[in-house]
Amino acid sequence: MTVKKTGKKTFFIVVAFIAVFAVTAVMGIDKLFGDNRTTYVKGVDDIRLGIDIKGGVDVTFGPAGDFDADSDQLASATEVIKTRLASLGITDNEVYSDEKSDRIIVRFPWKVGETNFDPEAAVKELGEMAELTFRKGTDTTTDEDGNAIPSGELVLNGDDIESAQMGYLPTDDGQSAEYVVSLKLKTSGENGEQSGSEKFAAATAELAGSDTPISIWMDNTLISAPRVNEAISNGQAQISGNFTAETATKLANQINSGALPFKMETKSFRTISPTMGEGSLSAILLAALIAFCFIAVYMIVLYRLPGFVAVIALCGQVAGSLAAITGWFGFMNGSTLTIPGIAGIILAVGMGVDANIITGERIKEELRTGKSLDAAIKIAYKKAFSAILDGNITNVIIAVILMGAFGVPDSFFSKILNKTIFFAFGATAEGVVYSFGFTLLAGVICNFIFGVFASRLMVTSLSKFKCFKNRKLYGGDEK
Repeated sequence: MTVKKTGKKTFFIVVAFIAVFAVTAVMGIDKLFGDNRTTYVKGVDDIRLGIDIKGGVDVTFGPAGDFDADSDQLASATEVIKTRLASLGITDNEVYSDEKSDRIIVRFPWKVGETNFDPEAAVKELGEMAELTFRKGTDTTTDEDGNAIPSGELVLNGDDIESAQMGYLPTDDGQSAEYVVSLKLKTSGENGEQSGSEKFAAATAELAGSDTPISIWMDNTLISAPRVNEAISNGQAQISGNFTAETATKLANQINSGALPFKMETKSFRTISPTMGEGSLSAILLAALIAFCFIAVYMIVLYRLPGFVAVIALCGQVAGSLAAITGWFGFMNGSTLTIPGIAGIILAVGMGVDANIITGERIKEELRTGKSLDAAIKIAYKKAFSAILDGNITNVIIAVILMGAFGVPDSFFSKILNKTIFFAFGATAEGVVYSFGFTLLAGVICNFIFGVFASRLMVTSLSKFKCFKNRKLYGGDEK
């Protein structure tokens, strides 16, 4: 008797779990204290919408003409664009390089609250050559437009730098090492002018031991201001500070980009208006909601009690997909939601419906052969699982391939597949196709959890209630 009571409670436990999970996945959990909001669990309001929904700019840059840029040059150019985006106040962006096709892919949304944002001008500004300068001090002035620009005496520009790279030097105690940026200056000038090494030697001799640093500027953005400890006359110097390997590499790339040996040009460019994106989102969500209601009615009418359970499981599956996108799960990061990503969720829900149809039909067949209700449910789920597994594994493979082929170069699946399958191709559509693969994979996994495992627990639990032992509730005939 104890076992039966425990089994009866399973349905309510599973439903309560799905309800709590769905509410937290949709609403999130946060705390508002004054004007400060602390988010503990992200909800749908925290989903980062893709450019095709929010509106924005999608542009691909590449070297002008037939120039073949190497990986270091592409990395430097990428840092230039990131710096320019930050100076424009556009912090929500995606910038990455594709070495195989010599391309730099940039995506950024419309500026919030901006009514006269000119995307073509922004793209042109991103693609122009950056000006790297070394100056005495960090003083600034303003130009005719009111923008702050450096005003210190010019020491070097990007043409005076031969190379910059990340390195590390032992500390004074000899027990550890610190990351530095090593500079190599040009030792010969053009047209009889002083070389970079000579200019730097004169400036460091003047500023050695003083409080005036030699500042490093990318256009009008200050990127570093190291102090001068001693005069440097050999054309080699180290910039030290609280660097990590990542920040030292970043600064080296920024410095190298000032002497970029190629000019970038726009290879492709498209803009999406926020009105178009939001309109598409509203239409898709409305269509999905209507379709879900029809599916729910269809499942309940055709499969009765198992159909009712299937609807509950589908709600859990949708909540699981949303939770994966928001980053609800602590062990994985969220993902940008695009319109193809929504299509991935809908496709995964279709797979979930298919799984429940297969199971519902199996239960009917077993009941028609004269088996008892408990035996019919047990055998039906066992036989249906292999068919469900085969169909979903196919979708998992497709999702993984899409995420590997169209993910950013440093994504998990891209690293694996680019070394084995896609080594001859590049990644150029991360924001769109990757989102479809991500939501499809998340939906398929949730289908196994809710559509197979949770559904079986709920149906088995309900079958133990006397009022639900009627075989007609499962599509069979009364015995």
